Amino acid sequence: MNTALSTRQEFGGTSQTMAVVETASTAVAAQSKAMIESRYIMAMRNPRNWDQVRTDLIKECRRPSFANNKSAYYIKPIGNGVEGLGIRFVEVALRCMKNVLVETTMIFEDEVKEVHRVSVTDLEANITYPLDVRVSKTVERAKPNSDGSYISVRKNSYGKDTFTILGTDDDLLNKRGALISKAIRTIGLRIIPGDLCDEAEEIIKRIRLDDAAKDPDAERRKIVDAFAAIGVTATDLTGYLGHGLEKCSPAQIVTLRGIYGAIKDGEASWQSVMQNKAEQGDSPAGNGGGKPVCTADSFEKRKEGWKAVIQSGKKAVNALIATIQTKETLTDEQKVEIASWAPAQEGK
Repeated sequence: MNTALSTRQEFGGTSQTMAVVETASTAVAAQSKAMIESRYIMAMRNPRNWDQVRTDLIKECRRPSFANNKSAYYIKPIGNGVEGLGIRFVEVALRCMKNVLVETTMIFEDEVKEVHRVSVTDLEANITYPLDVRVSKTVERAKPNSDGSYISVRKNSYGKDTFTILGTDDDLLNKRGALISKAIRTIGLRIIPGDLCDEAEEIIKRIRLDDAAKDPDAERRKIVDAFAAIGVTATDLTGYLGHGLEKCSPAQIVTLRGIYGAIKDGEASWQSVMQNKAEQGDSPAGNGGGKPVCTADSFEKRKEGWKAVIQSGKKAVNALIATIQTKETLTDEQKVEIASWAPAQEGK
């Protein structure tokens, strides 16, 4: 639009300097429109092939380094345990799918909080799932600020004072990143087809069980070291399991790995793990807690299939038992019978 930049009064009259000014908002709107149109055009020109998406995703999930990643699969201590695919899986799945747009925009900010809008859009289906994330700028500490100031104080579960203070830039950066990652995972799973999620989950769990069954001592040491890095000692793990770490079954090792992932990603804390265990009053998952016992009839119906799996060499005895016990508990007699199916060289 035409705008008078200056007016000068002269003896012979008045002169004005004119310019064409484009407002900043108009430029931003035009740029946003061009970006959106280009994304949809590219999606239409290069549509995804679902068979290729499945192949690429399965290939990723079969990599042991990915399957054992703490953020690929986790177990939250709620009830008998809530299991789920993590942010690393969602990131890989969306990359394999292609033509998916993930956006994060701050829509509000004041002295004590930020609100970010996270959205995931399937550019081919033209479906968008948004989610608003509230990020508090406060953190809890055992001590107030160096000048003695704080926002509020409360008693924690140990009866000690816990102070709420404004977080530093680093505190806020970590908090913001964790909450936005959770939001992306939550709405990203709504974009990814459920059958792909189910198949990927089975692969990840099978690889973790196989690794734990092949070398349980090595996997146990890895788990102990991982928990030690987040302040959970071997003694704490023994208290959770109800027995020594040397007696861990492969299924229990997998469960501990899932719990570690939940704690590391901020989904849970060791205190909430132990509190949930006390509330359930059962042994931890993987040791039969909360799982139905395999009945004699059920065992008889399926034992021929299980026997064929062992005798064909597809699974070792310990690996099969661990797999079965992720869903139900075997009796000691049933375990002994399964062990008797092992080929002669395996029993030696």
